[in-house]
Amino acid sequence: MDVTDVEAVVRSDAALLEDDLAAFLDTLTAPAREAAGSVHGTALRRALYDPVADALGSKTGQQALPPTPGTPGGRAPLRPSMVYWAYRNYRGFPEEPESAADLAVIRRTAVAVRILLKAAVALDDIQDGSDVRYGEPALHTTHGTPLALNTGAWLIMSALRHAADPAVVDSLVRAVGDGFTGQAADLSSRTAPTRAELLAAPRAARVDFWEATAALKTGTLFRMPLDAAVAGLRVVEDDRLALDDAMRQLGLASQLFNDLTDFVPELGGAGLHQDVDGLGNRVLLELLEEEDDVPADEDFTPYVLGHPHLRRTLLALAEEAVALKRAAKDTVHGVCGSERSAAYFDVTIERKGHLIDRLLAKLRQRSGA
Repeated sequence: MDVTDVEAVVRSDAALLEDDLAAFLDTLTAPAREAAGSVHGTALRRALYDPVADALGSKTGQQALPPTPGTPGGRAPLRPSMVYWAYRNYRGFPEEPESAADLAVIRRTAVAVRILLKAAVALDDIQDGSDVRYGEPALHTTHGTPLALNTGAWLIMSALRHAADPAVVDSLVRAVGDGFTGQAADLSSRTAPTRAELLAAPRAARVDFWEATAALKTGTLFRMPLDAAVAGLRVVEDDRLALDDAMRQLGLASQLFNDLTDFVPELGGAGLHQDVDGLGNRVLLELLEEEDDVPADEDFTPYVLGHPHLRRTLLALAEEAVALKRAAKDTVHGVCGSERSAAYFDVTIERKGHLIDRLLAKLRQRSGA
């Protein structure tokens, strides 16, 4: 198999994941079909099965591989999984002997990871007060906050049960805990006591707070799929630690990208400047220097947008995001068993990674660099 054929394998694995997710939903809704016509069955369909189906729908964030006629899943967009990259890297490509037991673990792990990511979206939208997610109504706006909370919690428990393999479940439980811990720190930054402490702290301490929070919150979204997969495959500890560090770097790069797009109309879209007043925004933290005249009323938007160092800061942080992404890719390529495996990883990660490069190009263009 040539490297140019790798995308066909990516598509085949992604299509298998979509089929498995559809089977999960079919199993979920079986009780509703069996109880059709009863008040109890109708209530569960309305209050659980429908919200779960909506939560597991198309709200994904990362760009999907476009439909390609004549390929697996060719009639629908496909979203590659880091879980399947781990399987291909450590157990081989389709023309090589496959382990049925390992593939079964990976298939369940991939579905569990997808479910957990959807649960995180449902809960995060409530906590952030976001009514729209990737152009679609957030779950709590269509089904109400109580049902959205219940759905998110139900999805977490269902994902852990579906994973089944003890090592995978242990990895996922730790990831869920890290995600909630990071979310707690992020939410705390919006409270008066933590905001006051951050404002009084030196720049290095503010940035350390941002990095620790981003590593737990955003970094977990990257680490969780890979760590769960390598746990299920019993990958050697050195590789597992290297991949964990690489995913932490990708998480920081992704969070930098999210923070910087508040200031780039081409990428920020309707969300332009929406998070400028949050102390979780790295640009704001960089510009809150002690010698600057920080607004006493904490209306930071005019302060940041009018800051003389804004353009320079945006460019420097965009360069940092690109460097983090490249370092992460270099680390992963170092544990890749073949050029095809490296290509598989690149296809998977560059669905969002290419936007980080695009962001830097836009900011360089603005500054005339």
